[in-house]
Amino acid sequence: MIIRPLPRQEPARAGLPRIGPIFIHIFSLSHSMTTRADTDPSPACAPASLECDGVLRLTHWGVIRARGADATKFLQGQLTNDFGLLGLSQARLAGYCSPKGRMLASFVGFKLAHDDVLLACHRDLLPTTLKRLSMFVMRAQCKLSDATDVFDVYGLAGSTADQWASTVQLGPATWDKAALPAATASTESTPGTDTSPGALVRLPSAGAGAQATTRLLACVPVAASLPPPLSTTQPALGAAQWDWLEVQSGVAMVGLPLVEAFVPQMLNYESVGGVNFKKGCYPGQEVVARSQYRGTLKRRTYRVAADAPLSVGQDVFHSSDAEQPCGTVVAASSIGNAALVSMQTSAAESGTLTAGSPAGAALHLQTLPYALLADI
Repeated sequence: MIIRPLPRQEPARAGLPRIGPIFIHIFSLSHSMTTRADTDPSPACAPASLECDGVLRLTHWGVIRARGADATKFLQGQLTNDFGLLGLSQARLAGYCSPKGRMLASFVGFKLAHDDVLLACHRDLLPTTLKRLSMFVMRAQCKLSDATDVFDVYGLAGSTADQWASTVQLGPATWDKAALPAATASTESTPGTDTSPGALVRLPSAGAGAQATTRLLACVPVAASLPPPLSTTQPALGAAQWDWLEVQSGVAMVGLPLVEAFVPQMLNYESVGGVNFKKGCYPGQEVVARSQYRGTLKRRTYRVAADAPLSVGQDVFHSSDAEQPCGTVVAASSIGNAALVSMQTSAAESGTLTAGSPAGAALHLQTLPYALLADI
């Protein structure tokens, strides 16, 4: 069964969001869900009663592709995680740092083949990141390209994600990866269209224990369709819901407002599988290692709920200092005004927190769904 894709640039029709080639939503929506400004299609509800289930095309994500005999070797020398030992059934969370150890980007990386690696990241920083990475390829047999027009990126959650995981036999561990069934070129696609198999990655769950919600990331060739049941109707997931799930997972991806603001540990990356301290050198490696081994970590990421909506990049203040911010909002959702904040560890010990200004919205600390890796 082949679902013919709509043109990718076609504006949303009244009552129905523009969709990718393999997803048809089962109910009409009054708003398009293809931009970051979109709102949750359902009425606002308390996070305690929020049920997140469905699929959302992540238009704020893009894809960098590394192909060639040296693709893995090249990335091994650039990113914070170990791509040298990366198998075809695994994915990696990884940071790309400046020589000072500050994160320029973060990726969910995985292999389509041993010489073909995809790096999914926030689209707003992709051009500058790709340009910088390309500067260091030199004589390596590795070709880097912007593959955002080749692969669509989707987020899946809840029972829909569980069904997809079961269908492709995705492993149960976070950062497990499975290939989607071999894609079939659409009858409307241009001859020579890339029909590489897509991939499904298990992201950190939203929440912990029995209340956790499954989250998956899917990379699907644009001009291809998948066999049933993956091509059947899928419930729609709102952008605000996906943001809320990201906050509940405790893992923030680096976007343009956060470039060069943090070493990986300030976003808890070493505690969620984003840093390998045993691999070889990469830009900023000495700073990242020193922060860990010498116990100099003074900032961490915390989960909070606010009295008003927050935005990424917003300053956070502590009651002990009205002049200097103690932290920054690194992920946020309008649902429940939930957010992740990277801030000084001392600010979490006592006193009160506000966002935007000392008189801004109050922040209330909540528990992370994972334990922080102790300083070595």
